[in-house]
Amino acid sequence: MKAVYKPGDGFDFFEEIGKIDQLCTALIGKMLPDGVHPSHFAIVLYLVRSGDGVTPLGLAQVTNVSKATISHSLKVLERRGFIETRQSPHDARSKQVYLTDAGRSLCEQAVYVAARTFNKFLHDDDRQMMSDALPGLIAIRALLEKNREPVSGDETRQRDGEPDGIRSADVNAMLGRTGRG
Repeated sequence: MKAVYKPGDGFDFFEEIGKIDQLCTALIGKMLPDGVHPSHFAIVLYLVRSGDGVTPLGLAQVTNVSKATISHSLKVLERRGFIETRQSPHDARSKQVYLTDAGRSLCEQAVYVAARTFNKFLHDDDRQMMSDALPGLIAIRALLEKNREPVSGDETRQRDGEPDGIRSADVNAMLGRTGRG
């Protein structure tokens, strides 16, 4: 059975995910020590899950930020004692990032507080809804990771051999506008 898909469904879906991300990021930001931003915590969490020895460039790629941004974030984390950077044993021009005991402790404490906070308002039916949605979200993330470049405004995108059919009326509907203006 083919799903019924309206032109604005993708926009609405990703807008909703963006709102969830903003709310969750703001909540997690309140759980972190002063001066540690959620973007810094994301680096620490990545190192806990994936292991030490990642290069700054590798971290920039997995966190989808510029080299300048990752450099700044790593300096903040290093000043706070959560990570340390070391010369690569394989390439003298390259550095690798290692989590310190303080960084692991920061991560454990933040995850503990987050779990307690979420447990306060998530009920069994909420957890089930999240569990049911997770496989689809993982698949959508994988799809996005493979398709990082936008289609330009003048290109006609093809889907199953037909033009995408996005019209200005569809764009207005996506923006919540019923008429012109």
